[in-house]
Amino acid sequence: MPVSPARAAAFDILLRVENTDAYASELLHSARFATLSPADHRLATELVLGVLRWRSALDERIAEHSSQALAKLDFEVLTALRLAAYQVLFLDRIPKHAAVNESVELVKRARKRSAAGMVNAVLRKVAKHGAEHPDGVAAHPQWLVDRWEQNYAPGIAKHICKYNQNAPATTVRLPTEKISDEVRNEGVQLQSGSLLARAAVVAKGDVTRTTAFREHRLIIQDEASQLVALLVGGARSFLDCCAAPGGKARILAERNPDATVVAMELHPHRASLLRKLVPNKNVRVIAADARTIPLTKQFERVLVDATCTGTGTLARNPEIKWRLSAEDITRMQSYQLEIMRSAMRQVTPDGRLIYSTCSLEPEENSAVVEQALAGNSSFRLIDCKDELQKLRDSGELMSDVDSLLRGPYLRTIPGVHRCDGFFAAILTKQ
Repeated sequence: MPVSPARAAAFDILLRVENTDAYASELLHSARFATLSPADHRLATELVLGVLRWRSALDERIAEHSSQALAKLDFEVLTALRLAAYQVLFLDRIPKHAAVNESVELVKRARKRSAAGMVNAVLRKVAKHGAEHPDGVAAHPQWLVDRWEQNYAPGIAKHICKYNQNAPATTVRLPTEKISDEVRNEGVQLQSGSLLARAAVVAKGDVTRTTAFREHRLIIQDEASQLVALLVGGARSFLDCCAAPGGKARILAERNPDATVVAMELHPHRASLLRKLVPNKNVRVIAADARTIPLTKQFERVLVDATCTGTGTLARNPEIKWRLSAEDITRMQSYQLEIMRSAMRQVTPDGRLIYSTCSLEPEENSAVVEQALAGNSSFRLIDCKDELQKLRDSGELMSDVDSLLRGPYLRTIPGVHRCDGFFAAILTKQ
């Protein structure tokens, strides 16, 4: 029995995610899987992200019907079991026998033929007994849920977990009304965003197949990410220290067409991709380490959108929650502080540094800012409320300002807001 292209792709991607540091979303849009039909690509995406979102719940159901401990199974076998279990338990439109039979074939394809009988037996039991869908909390590592309950409150932690278990909306920034009309004329239906006037949510259609997207005149970007870029404000010179994939640099360049924007990225191949995605003529792209910035020039605005654990993006990148440990948060904080202290040297007098992450963890956010300020008396913290109010008064921000604040900081929370979880702080050099 042949395996469908969608299930074969999903199986291969899940193996790659487990065996490398790759992200599922990037693999799904890689050249290797570009030949999938639109229908197969949609199904592969559903399967990959569904398995990653509900992995712990799937493993619990599989373990109930397996005589072997899951830890002793070859990963190819466990992946095939998870794929079929997800389809059986969560996707009513897929015939159960097709899900079971194709996972058996995937095991054979992976040269684990001796496990085919066990896989068939376990999956038929899963299909027969079924199960109620667990809540979002059960589909997260308990240590992570405990942190969110402590830092945000139990009710908010539940909102975060629930939000993470659903596919987030595809959001774009519409730099001009012309592009908006173009996209609509190609069959994509757009709805207004929840935070920003120029943000739009794709209600129907595939925006990645539009001419504007293919020509890099339009990119997908979460509203909270867009908001951080708007928070940087206007100036004559900008340094974006951790710029890939480039969405924030684009906004800085679009809003400040007469300014110079230097977009820096550590990895040369990502810097090359950034150049394609940010075609603005006033943007200069360089490959360099933000911890040792190779520039003598100072800038009026420096953006540090720091590499982080990404716990505010688990709806998009569910594999993160299974990779992450509490030690990773502490390790990341040290890295962020190095970048922060390096970036502070690049700010002109009276200039500003905007520090942001897509993490929900205080150690990566306010703690980094506080430690950086403690070691450099020439900087002080500015309340984000004033800048958000300016965006509100100009019509760019549609949301209530106070709902976006936690103390002096910008703080979006998945499930509380309809976007990723972002943090931002504004520092000014005296």
